[in-house]
Amino acid sequence: MRLQRKPEAAVAGHYLETYRLIRRQAAGFRLPSVTEISAENDPYLVLVSCILSLRTKDNVALEASRRLFALADGPRAMLGLTEKKIAGIIFPVGFYRTKAAVILGASRLILARFGGRVPRTQEELLSIKGVGRKTANLVLGLGYGIPAICVDVHVHRVSNRLGWVSTRKVEETEAGLQKLFPRRYWIELNTVIVAFGQNICRPVSPHCGSCAAAALCPRVGVEKSR
Repeated sequence: MRLQRKPEAAVAGHYLETYRLIRRQAAGFRLPSVTEISAENDPYLVLVSCILSLRTKDNVALEASRRLFALADGPRAMLGLTEKKIAGIIFPVGFYRTKAAVILGASRLILARFGGRVPRTQEELLSIKGVGRKTANLVLGLGYGIPAICVDVHVHRVSNRLGWVSTRKVEETEAGLQKLFPRRYWIELNTVIVAFGQNICRPVSPHCGSCAAAALCPRVGVEKSR
């Protein structure tokens, strides 16, 4: 007997149904720090807050961002601060001394090469030292409203656990999600899945018992849950 493949529309519909359940549940959680900062509608603030958020708890990154932006909310103002001063302001974010240097370097380059405006292409953003693909895509999406999927550890983990993708690298996850989801979902994906991953689909012992999408989740790789 020859098995029939599910129509592509049906497969896509399944993923979207799962995603909509997750989105509805995640709406009750606090927004990720960079998403909160993006409400200022300033790509520079998104860029710097994303740098601060790397390998740092969200609440710590958000508080550090607020403290720093109270003194310098643009590249020229940032260059008025010393590296030591910035490091002291953003402490205790992870790698705060390194991040202070990265923020100053990025601000200097933005002024010298891009006329004081954060670039709006992935290629140009990646030319800034300390800016990786995750940060670049977050700036494009949250800073400029340009469709881009930002894949961090939460998006990578949750997408694989749900069976949306089967990947080892974040670049592969990004490519897989681009094929699954219409462009209108790309920008919000990170915000929704990060909030969901921080509160429900946690790295160790996820809260499957209170997950809105539990009935549709294959729980790939989950050995223990709550």
